[in-house]
Parts: sequence; C-alpha cells; structure tokens
Amino acid sequence: MRAKSSLFGCRPCVRMAGLLLPVWLLVASAGAMAASTGGEVTLTDGQTKFISVVRVGQADFADEREAVGNTDYDQDRTVQVSSPYAGRVVSVSVSAGDDVHKGQVLFSIDSPDLVQAESALLSSAGTLHLTDAALQRARELYAVQGMAQKDYEQAVSDQQTAEAAYRSATDALRIFGKSDAQIRQIVASRHIDSVMPVLSPISGQVVARNAAPGLLVQPGATPAPFTVSDLSRKWLVASVAESDLPLVHVGQAVDVRLMAYPDEVFHGRVDYVASSVDPNTHRVAVRSTVQDPRHRIAAQMMATFILHAGRSTLATAVPVNGVVREGDGSMTVWVTTDRRHFYRRHVQLGMQQHGMDQILAGLKPGELIAGDGALFISNAWVLGLR
Repeated sequence: MRAKSSLFGCRPCVRMAGLLLPVWLLVASAGAMAASTGGEVTLTDGQTKFISVVRVGQADFADEREAVGNTDYDQDRTVQVSSPYAGRVVSVSVSAGDDVHKGQVLFSIDSPDLVQAESALLSSAGTLHLTDAALQRARELYAVQGMAQKDYEQAVSDQQTAEAAYRSATDALRIFGKSDAQIRQIVASRHIDSVMPVLSPISGQVVARNAAPGLLVQPGATPAPFTVSDLSRKWLVASVAESDLPLVHVGQAVDVRLMAYPDEVFHGRVDYVASSVDPNTHRVAVRSTVQDPRHRIAAQMMATFILHAGRSTLATAVPVNGVVREGDGSMTVWVTTDRRHFYRRHVQLGMQQHGMDQILAGLKPGELIAGDGALFISNAWVLGLR
C-alpha cells in the first residue's frame, strides 16, 4: 500500500502486478489469459463478480508534508535536580512517578560545606554581638568626651565590618536552602545542623530518580539525582527533509499521530526550526508543542507528523485500491466502459489522502475504472503476455 506524499522524497512500494495471488484469483486468471491482448483484458461473467467498478471523481487534497519523529518532555519545563554542593545523601523523600510541588524536599545530604557555612554564621554572629556592645559603649564615652575621636571611629568601623560578615554568612545559608527563621534558630541555639535539604525548583512529576541513601553527589554530576518535569505539555520533534525546509515555518499547524492512539490526532504548531541541517541525513529538526493535560503521551514515542503547508486543492481522485504499480515502476489503472472490457492506462499520481489518490494526468472525472480487483486484472494481463 502506498503512503502519502512524504518528506522522504520517495513513495513506498505499492501493490505490484505479478505478486502471488489467492487461489481463487489464480484460477480465475487462467481463464482470462486467453482474453488479454495488448493493454486490454476481457473478463468472464464469473470473474466480473470479483471486480468492483468505481467512477472517477474529485476530492480536496490539502498541501501536506509527512515526516516521522518522536515525542519528548518539554525541556523548557524539565529540570535536572542536583545538589549545589558536594555531600552524601542521607534521605530520599520522593520516588519516580510522584507528583511534587515547587519547594518540596526531594532528598537531603550531609554536607561539609553546610557545616562550614553555619560555623561562619555563628562566628560572625558572636563578633557582631561583641562589636555592637563595644560601639554602644564608645558612643556613650564619646558623648561625654571620654574617648578620642579616632577610637570612636575605629569602633564604628569594627561594628560595620562585623555586620557585613554576618550578612554574608546569612546569604550563604540562604543558598543552602535555609529560611530566615531557620537562620535565626541556628544563631539562637548555636547548634550546627549538617543536613541540607534539596528542593524541587518546579511543580511536576519525578520522571527519573538516581539518588539513594549513602550516594555521594557532586554538583553538575550526571546523571542528576532527580529529574522533574511538567508533563502538561510535550515536545514533538520531526526530522524534515532538507528539500522541504522552505515549506516549514514557525506557527505552522501540525497534526500528529501516535501508534498508541491510532484513532486520535493531536494538534500543535511549529515553534522551532533548527538553524542547521544534519550533514549525514540532510534533515533538519522541527519541533512543535502539544498540550497533554492527562499525561498520556510518553517520552520517546514514535510519531507521524503531518505539516499543513498550504490550502487544499480540488483534483481528480480515485480510491487507492484502483491504482497498481507495475514492475517497471509505472502507475496504471484499468478503465472500462461496459464493466467487462478493461483497458490499461498509465496515470500520474500526486498526493494520497484519506484513502484517495490524486490524479495529475491520465484520467478525467466521470470515467469508470476497476477498484477492488484492479490488481487481479493487472496480473491476468501479465500472465496473458506470458
């Protein structure tokens, strides 16, 4: 069966004359051999029962291009979650497939860097408390001229330096995920906690988990301990032939079919066309995005893409089962006027859509051709030539 006009630049093989036939066709064809001459085949009354005759009509053919590709997570909404500092995983809070919200703890690590940052906070907090008290005394003495101006200015400088160090230490702990309330609690209790939680930066679903208690993690190491993705949208990436690139543009409508849902069409629009062509395949990546609120589209599904390149055209059309590809690659139909005598005629095909072939040359609307059984007639003609 032939496929639609595609981006691959070729038409897959169709039914060809000379192939093996069912037993009833072989028996029937034996009786037709003597009645086949030139490009004509005459059928008996019994043989005509197996042949359907259809009238050539017209149909709308949209200017479409077909390509294959695959689905993927929306990488704009997918995050590889790792620890910003080295440490050993002490607990894991979620599993693959769990839905998480932004700010939820995914896992926790025992981090030496966190210990150092909390130690710096306690040290700077103690120094700040000391310099605050010293500055208060200096102000009182300076007010009654009990302290030299340079000593007073030194006390002010020391307090400002200590305050800057304290702010730097609190900012460092915020990077570790500590809240202001937790920072104040550390200062008040003067207790160091080496466990650092790693939070989800987005809401979504855990699509990959590589973390386990005891695992040593490093910033930027692969694979990341967790991958979180917003599954409400999916990417669909097609591989488009270089020759069809001028027909593709951002905003273009795209219909997508998946093997998992053969009776359903997913609609999207092109939102990215790669700026370079693969030198090995001479194809370019074209991406569209579709909404998937029910999370039915899995990553790396094979997909068929139909790119709508222009308006539809009304053209001569015949059912696909009425066209036969001969051994020399030509396309033929079997025309009749009396439903008994059939004449072989070459046609030029265009697109194939909705079970119909577009006829560019060789037929006119209103003519009669063989539909189901056209292959039998063609084989009968071939056998008759032998």
